[in-house]
Amino acid sequence: MTLHKAAFLTSTALFGLCMPSNAFAQLPEPVRAMIEKARENDDIEAMQTIIDLADETFPGNSEELNAIMARYKTRVEEAEALAKAEEEAAKEAEIRNAGLFDNWSGKGELGGFRATGNASNTGVTASLSLEREGIDWTHSLTGRADYQRNNGVTAREQFFAAYEPHYNVTDRLFIYGLAQYERDRFQGFSARYAVSGGVGYQIIDETDIKLSTKAGPAYRVTEFTDGRSESRIAGLIGIDFDWTITDRLKLTHDTNAVAETGSSAQVIIDSSNTSLNFVTGLNAKISNRVTARLSYAVEYDSNPPPGAVQTDTLSRVTLIYDF
Repeated sequence: MTLHKAAFLTSTALFGLCMPSNAFAQLPEPVRAMIEKARENDDIEAMQTIIDLADETFPGNSEELNAIMARYKTRVEEAEALAKAEEEAAKEAEIRNAGLFDNWSGKGELGGFRATGNASNTGVTASLSLEREGIDWTHSLTGRADYQRNNGVTAREQFFAAYEPHYNVTDRLFIYGLAQYERDRFQGFSARYAVSGGVGYQIIDETDIKLSTKAGPAYRVTEFTDGRSESRIAGLIGIDFDWTITDRLKLTHDTNAVAETGSSAQVIIDSSNTSLNFVTGLNAKISNRVTARLSYAVEYDSNPPPGAVQTDTLSRVTLIYDF
């Protein structure tokens, strides 16, 4: 027996105890039997239909029939609320008791890119994102690689990895942490590490539009391709924006898609070099698990190494698989 059914039968029994002994005194036996049978199910519409028919056939019992329907509806709604509360409590308990490797979801992305700036080429891009959402904590892991090689010579080699935990203080206020790694020899550094922590706020949290911002101190270490290394205190500012344009966008006769724009901007500021990463994308959902994505990224360093330019752009066309 399901939890919902058990809750309903309990409420039905209580309903019977609360029923006046003369509730059906003026109704014929077949009508009383139909109402009793309908009370065994949690179908308010069916019960209402039977009550309406009884009222039309035996109009002298309207007051009592309406009272029966009101009590029945109250009991059904209470049973449904109880079942929902117990289901949510069970789900919360499951999340709290989950192991370290439980409740992870993810996305794999594969496609091509077109780059301009320190390198002008076309190549392959791939990324993997994992997320574990708990009651108060959310953990996010991201890895991305852009790579291209022509005639045995590497023309593009960019790697990125990040780990970001969030702790929800309230429904809108959160505390974040961030550990980040980058490698891009064509921008002039063999490795760049950054750690940060601070506070964030969900400015807009609607069904179709979400906007959040975060800020905090940061510490960054950059290892340049010429052998130099720099360590600096910095500050981080981040903005995440998502806008669901429509729930259903028909691309072909048989394919439904969801199209949404998503953009994120992150700025790391220090006295020597300010870095900006801005990404805007358009997603079209092909199926429940597969999404097509077109994105455009701008990467800016105010003080690049000698021989490198300040701004790189990346246009990506990819397919995303949710798992």
